[in-house]
Amino acid sequence: MTIKPLSHIRVLDLTRVLAGPWCTQNLADLGAEVIKIERPGTGDDTRGWGPPWMPGAQGQQREDSGYYASANRGKKSVTVDISTAQGQDIVRGLAAQCDVLVENYKVGTLARYGLGYEDLRADHPSLVYCSITGFGQTGPYRHRPGYDFIFQGMGGLMSVTGEADGLPGGGPQKVGVAVADITTGMYASLAIAAALAWRERSGQGQHIDMALLDCILAFGSNPAVNHLVSGKEPKRYGNAHANAVPYQVFDTRDGRLIVAVGNDSQFAAYCQEIQRPDLALDPRYAKVSGRLVHRDTLLPQLSRAMAMDTTASWQERLERAGVPCGPINTFSETFADPQVVHRKLRVDLPLSTGGTCPGIASPMRFSETPLDHTLGPPALGEHTQDVLTQRLGLPEAALTQLRAAGVI
Repeated sequence: MTIKPLSHIRVLDLTRVLAGPWCTQNLADLGAEVIKIERPGTGDDTRGWGPPWMPGAQGQQREDSGYYASANRGKKSVTVDISTAQGQDIVRGLAAQCDVLVENYKVGTLARYGLGYEDLRADHPSLVYCSITGFGQTGPYRHRPGYDFIFQGMGGLMSVTGEADGLPGGGPQKVGVAVADITTGMYASLAIAAALAWRERSGQGQHIDMALLDCILAFGSNPAVNHLVSGKEPKRYGNAHANAVPYQVFDTRDGRLIVAVGNDSQFAAYCQEIQRPDLALDPRYAKVSGRLVHRDTLLPQLSRAMAMDTTASWQERLERAGVPCGPINTFSETFADPQVVHRKLRVDLPLSTGGTCPGIASPMRFSETPLDHTLGPPALGEHTQDVLTQRLGLPEAALTQLRAAGVI
């Protein structure tokens, strides 16, 4: 078996939906053994968020969604009803054998079950315990529920996303991916890795308090700090950029192309390729700051030039000149792209029910501890018997009794 960066770590995963599962999937990708605790009979909410559904044996669909598959590969599924005293004992027993516990219940919920951080740290002081909530463990909103969409709005992201008011389709827009969840999952993964590094020196675990609102504001730090510096509310620029020009989508003779000019030398090269070298010499446009101030007079001239040739021609010419540019791909086009194919970003993961499930490879690349993806997302309760037998030493008779009582 390949040695991975976290192959020595065991994680108890009491999360569902996206932010928490994204965090624990990152840890699983890095080699941690992740034991996912799910509700008997239903499991993670997102198992039912289909169609589309995961493939099953002999091409039949499995009753788990593609959404669930995207955030739960490489984990072990154990079904436990934590609202029961016996279920709570099982979780405590598993937590005692884990390095990390990740949960995303409402503030105070696990403490009512005797599974809060203070409850577990008494017997397991080296445990790294990460809580993921909408608003954090403190503050006036700490008990509120919330999903990604809410935080994109509250955190200011939607105010700078979308076309300006007055334009067709203008108004605040959410991002097409649940970026508050994904960002929180990534920050949580980093925080857990840092806490484990600290534990190696101190021997002490700690409680990590992650909030989606905190993370989405950090995600939007560029426009947020611009606001703090200037005192002005950032504008929406659609597919353009607040601090770089030209940095947007242009219509070509037969389609569209993204042009992303990040400095003055690139602008000069760009102007040369579109046969407007005079624009790079114009004192209004020669510097970044000037292009920002005079974007309203510059951009119409660039748009007229870009409409004179095809997307493929412009891309070839601009790439040759060192000007950053690129297409707007569908996912089909993305997966067919030679660079994506070369980087092996699509993976096909074996399923215990038969067949394989497609997924996206982890973008983390290590020279000495390379990652591989050998386990697909688990079926509900797939590992209950193995984990409870191996980790807690429960005999078959005890498991039968727990099943009959609906605890597992």
